[in-house]
Amino acid sequence: AAKIALQYLVRGGSSSPQIELLREKIINISPILEAFGNAKTQHNSNSSRFGKFLELEFDCNGDPVGGLITNYLLEKSRVIRQSLGERSFHIFYQLVSGADIHLLKSLKLQRSLDSYNILKLSRCAQIANVDDKINFIETKRALEVMGLTQEEIIFTFHIVASVLKLGNIQYLPRANMDGTEGCTLLNEYEIYDICEMLCIDVNALETSLTQRSVETRNEVLVTDLSASEANYARDALCKALYSRLFTWLINKLNESIRAKRVGKRRSVGILDVYGFEVFERNSYEQFLINYCNEKLHQIYIDVVLRQEQEEYIKEGIHWKRIDFFNNSNICDLIEKNNHGILSMLDEECLRPNPVTDELFLHKLIQTCQENPYFESHGCKSFVVDIHHKSEIHSLSNPSVGALPHHCFRIRHYAGSVTYAISGFVEKNNDLLFKDLSNVMYKSDNPLLRILFPEGNPKRTTLKRPATTASQFKISIGALMKNIQSKQLNFIVCIKPNELKEPLIFEMALVQHQVRYLLLLECCKIKKLGFFFRQEYESFLKKYKMLSACTWPHWTGSTVEGVGNLLKDLPIYLPHCYFGRTKLFIRSARTVFELNEMRRDRLHELATLCQKIWRGWVRRKKFLQIRNSQLVIARNYRCWKRRRYLLWLSKHLPSESPLCRDWPPAPRSLQETSYFLRKCYHKWRCHKYRLNFDQTARNRMREKVTASLIFRDRKVSYLKSVSHPFRGDYVRLRQNLKWKRISAETGDQYVVFADIVNKITRSTGKCVQKLLVLSTVAMIVMDQRTLQIKYRIPVNEIFRISLSPYMDDIVIIHVKCTDATKRKGAFVFESGHVIEIVTKLFLVIQNATAKSTEVQIATEFEANFGKEDVLVLFRCTAPPETTGPAKIVRRATKLEITL
Repeated sequence: AAKIALQYLVRGGSSSPQIELLREKIINISPILEAFGNAKTQHNSNSSRFGKFLELEFDCNGDPVGGLITNYLLEKSRVIRQSLGERSFHIFYQLVSGADIHLLKSLKLQRSLDSYNILKLSRCAQIANVDDKINFIETKRALEVMGLTQEEIIFTFHIVASVLKLGNIQYLPRANMDGTEGCTLLNEYEIYDICEMLCIDVNALETSLTQRSVETRNEVLVTDLSASEANYARDALCKALYSRLFTWLINKLNESIRAKRVGKRRSVGILDVYGFEVFERNSYEQFLINYCNEKLHQIYIDVVLRQEQEEYIKEGIHWKRIDFFNNSNICDLIEKNNHGILSMLDEECLRPNPVTDELFLHKLIQTCQENPYFESHGCKSFVVDIHHKSEIHSLSNPSVGALPHHCFRIRHYAGSVTYAISGFVEKNNDLLFKDLSNVMYKSDNPLLRILFPEGNPKRTTLKRPATTASQFKISIGALMKNIQSKQLNFIVCIKPNELKEPLIFEMALVQHQVRYLLLLECCKIKKLGFFFRQEYESFLKKYKMLSACTWPHWTGSTVEGVGNLLKDLPIYLPHCYFGRTKLFIRSARTVFELNEMRRDRLHELATLCQKIWRGWVRRKKFLQIRNSQLVIARNYRCWKRRRYLLWLSKHLPSESPLCRDWPPAPRSLQETSYFLRKCYHKWRCHKYRLNFDQTARNRMREKVTASLIFRDRKVSYLKSVSHPFRGDYVRLRQNLKWKRISAETGDQYVVFADIVNKITRSTGKCVQKLLVLSTVAMIVMDQRTLQIKYRIPVNEIFRISLSPYMDDIVIIHVKCTDATKRKGAFVFESGHVIEIVTKLFLVIQNATAKSTEVQIATEFEANFGKEDVLVLFRCTAPPETTGPAKIVRRATKLEITL
């Protein structure tokens, strides 16, 4: 049923290539899941041995855009053990029967199914009317359609083949010298084949299958496994390999069909789980499967029977309650905290001492002996239930009347089921020895390491893994919460006979299914209930156009509006019931008549809309004609402006930034003309700047800086404008001795170098020195020996002082650090004084991110060592003339006469 529903949902909609590819992928999910998750049982030749919830997402057009698969409780024990007449998962038989000879050879397999222990024990190799060879071709093609690479497909087949070969491994018991029991592998050649396919070490796998290491806080203990323990380890590895491969395949399918686009979408979920199972021998898997069916039946009761009746009572509708069987007590018996069967099973599994199935059954009897839905030997009220015996006998469980001592019975909603306690504790623990996980993680195949992450030696957690029951209980709880949040539709399938044959109708079996599915109660509720219900506001919004008093707007209460609406309609009012918040209509015919009247009224409204639209079109045409003259006038003005712009483009002034000319403009375009003039000026300035290379730009920057500092402040500035700044006037950069010195001091880049007159602070006499400016310091050197006299970091220079006259003297003020405390400010005389000050200003600005002060005055103070000296400039000649400067030091004054 789920497969048919899936195909129906994805077939409609558009036929774009992307949608068609997604449809094909979604349809090909079924062959893969059936091959790896379905098997033949006593009641079904293609029974799902896992639960799945497939959620399909659709866009606003009804096209599928993605999906998500969630799986629940794969029956792992079927990998290694099946009852007579049943089969393991289909993929084992498909691979052996359908793989070509080259693939079989690479998988180390033989064509005969009798060559594998896990397939031949149930004595059911074939299924009537099923061709495993054809199904294998379909499965392989489906894997390719889903986007799995050839490497991943081969990896999948390698694991399936490895499970077949692991099942063939046998052990020979042996006695150790210390009295313990060990075992020896009988068929080591199988180990070699497995290790070659899984890319793992032979010795490591052989050791992990016959020995077990236990880690304590201080040491690692290694013990031999007995033959029975080795069989358990082998079977646990088989189940782990297959179940984790199945989970990995589900994740790959989800990656392939996951929605790529982000946006608001609607979803339809299909829940397909194993049905209620009753076999001749029912074990732990049937217990969990039937628990899942109890939870689903609880939701079915809640939605179909309880909620509908409670809604009638809540809305104040007269209703005679219909009783039905509620299975909440059975669910509590299984899942209730502390006292539920699953909780007690987990509690027993967590005990440090060895726990047996018999001890667990004994605890069950002590705790649940008063529960009417639990039966076992030792219960005070134990009797054989003849009624349930007859029911379950029809479901192929002839031993229901006789309850062995190692069993317990639960009275499910579908009848009593007897469970054999053997294997409950072991299957709930589902332990895989750490040594086997470590061996699998050390595989050279990265995909196998993904399946066994706990084998990573870097993971040192000692936390016990969750039991099967707790994992299943959590996943079922999440599933119930998910489906309860959605609008549910139930598909109930009734099996006509147990023989799986057509044209055979077993009355007792069908009546039993009708009874436990509560179909009679559902029919009574549907017959006595109401066909249609809707909130007043929604009903009024949908049908208000049928009455003149409610169309187009209703301003009163919604209940009154619905009453007036129904009175104006030719319908049978006794079929309409007013609840507290909803309107209920019993007859389906009344609802159909309402929809017919609404459809006719919508046609009338559509005609009215067309009439209004045609009138609007005519008015729009008139307004268009009336406004045509405005459009023509506006376009004419635009044409005149475009003509002016075209004329302006042919009469632009010179591209020189100094040109001030601009063509005249019409009065209406004065603002545009001003804007274009500014843009044009910026453009030609930008074009002018593009003509400079980096060196020219640096020189221009220096000239601009000099203009900002000296323009209209110092008379000698005009003389320096036409002379470019050279920087290195003595070719110091090529001097080998300077290169050695600069490498030591860090002054490798020379900004300025020239021989200047250093004015002695005490006498005012001039001494020639080599002045060097680097990017980090000012250096005063001997011009012959290049011996450093002073090296002043630029961050210690806080002021530069000059006179406004034609002289070439500059005073550089330095902070009084230890190195310069005795000297103070420096006084230099140079023909390149403008260049020195400009470059020193830029060097300080780049080094400190601050602009130093440039003082231009006729008198100012300077610190000469331990005293402050007043520097006075006197010009006896006209300011524009040049001549030698007379420098005299008198006490605390330094007089400079020009």
